[in-house]
Amino acid sequence: MQQPLRIGEIASRTGRSIHTIRWYETQGLIPGVVRDSGGRRVYSEHHIRWLDLMERLRRTGMSITQMREYTTLAKQGDAVLEQRRALLAGHQVRVRENIIRWTEALALIDAKIEFYDEWMANGARPVVEPHRRLAKSKRAL
Repeated sequence: MQQPLRIGEIASRTGRSIHTIRWYETQGLIPGVVRDSGGRRVYSEHHIRWLDLMERLRRTGMSITQMREYTTLAKQGDAVLEQRRALLAGHQVRVRENIIRWTEALALIDAKIEFYDEWMANGARPVVEPHRRLAKSKRAL
């Protein structure tokens, strides 16, 4: 059987504050937290993995409402696997779309930095503007 973990241990191992972990719990984002006879929260390794998932979902732009919905579905077990998968698949599509947009934005930032590097190295403003550099590199592909 797994050794029960206290909130301080969870905070230390996940890099989150005790306040944040309690907030996640009050928001319904951590399933299966029980309390011992003294009223203290008791966690397990499962909760560490769950917090990691919640952090990654949040970091990739999933709303708290959607995270709550996913957590609610997870509590319902195997009977709702299809719904759980569908929710994550929808989020996956949005994340991939964001990655494409961010990659395009980063390409322009890279071109702008290259423009400045060339300007500083040569002492004169380069003829080819960053947007044109970007268009040139796209045509080369």
